[in-house]
Amino acid sequence: MTSRSRDRVADVRSVVVTHLLDRRIESVMPIGEGLDHLAYEVNGELIVRFGKEADPARRTALVSREVRLLAAVADISPLPVPEPTFTVAEQGCLAYPKLPGTPLLDMSRQQLSAHGTSIAATLGELLTALHAVPIDRLADLVDADHPPLTEWRHDAAETYATVAGQVPAAHRGPVEAFLDAAPPHDGYTPTFSHNDLGIEHVLVDPVTWTVTGVIDWSDAAVVDPAHDFGLLHRDLGPAAARAAISSYRTDVNDRAALHERAVFYARCGVFEDLAHGIETGQGKYVDKSLAALDWLFPA
Repeated sequence: MTSRSRDRVADVRSVVVTHLLDRRIESVMPIGEGLDHLAYEVNGELIVRFGKEADPARRTALVSREVRLLAAVADISPLPVPEPTFTVAEQGCLAYPKLPGTPLLDMSRQQLSAHGTSIAATLGELLTALHAVPIDRLADLVDADHPPLTEWRHDAAETYATVAGQVPAAHRGPVEAFLDAAPPHDGYTPTFSHNDLGIEHVLVDPVTWTVTGVIDWSDAAVVDPAHDFGLLHRDLGPAAARAAISSYRTDVNDRAALHERAVFYARCGVFEDLAHGIETGQGKYVDKSLAALDWLFPA
């Protein structure tokens, strides 16, 4: 363990002891690192998460807003979401009881292939509930995050340039053809959504394969409703994405156009996940990204 890791474990112990005086700490385990957060599990029952935001004022504001957002989402979501136990906003710290289940990211590709469509159908119902919420109801809790699709393609091209050496040669031609092509038409009605519905944030019961919770709502925003479907397409494949869209109930957005944009977001997003896995040494992100190339950019 590095000195930085030891310092962070000491931070976890400190905040838990300070806020839960009767809690005896028996174990602290790092369980994940995303683009924005580091997460730890205490005694197998408490999740303690620290944000990576460097600016103290913004770090405090982000945690405070997320707590209020989680309270609002708990009234909307048909699936369990984290319920904060305590925060240390100035440290970017949020703690909540561990939800039951295992992240889909920890499942094998064979398991995901076998159960992905039923899980995605459940998540389509979640997105139905989220997208139905009037935007003004959450106006003070989330920002708009729906840049033009040309910007998504530009960012994808920049990220691809950093990871191209890790992409098998058979996929590079299809990738480069995609990056040279015009993006889909981006006419849509923005909606509230999770905005980061990758398999690392979906918990399931590994016996029944039911969804037991959805975590990390820190990126929730007003977005293109196709974006989260795109992440399901990226991580679970085309059949799962179709199942999610089939279970989606909406009168606003055209399903064919929704699917087209979802595939676009999936193709753009795979490079960011691949880069993240390489930069942080998290092989699970690398493996899932390389596996997804088979359906995103078939040779």
